Amino acid sequence: MAERRVNVGWAEGLHARPASIFVRAATASGVPVTIAKADGNPVNAASMLAVLGLGAQGGEEIVLVSEADDSEAALDRLAKLVAEGLEELPETV
Repeated sequence: MAERRVNVGWAEGLHARPASIFVRAATASGVPVTIAKADGNPVNAASMLAVLGLGAQGGEEIVLVSEADDSEAALDRLAKLVAEGLEELPETV
């Protein structure tokens, strides 16, 4: 199991546009990933409604987890995306 803890870099948190960017990246990763607030229940990172339902705010810690064998690189890319609050998907996703 691979895990990444990262603070949300989008000032507005993970809602609307940032959540859409994140969900597209999670889907494109090709591995099953969950996302949760630091002390919360994990949800499917590829589900827009689930990610929006987290209510993750800017600066808040989230946890990304995957049990897939080859998930390390995917989690690194997703963690970077969340931490830097990128406004569009980088070509490496």
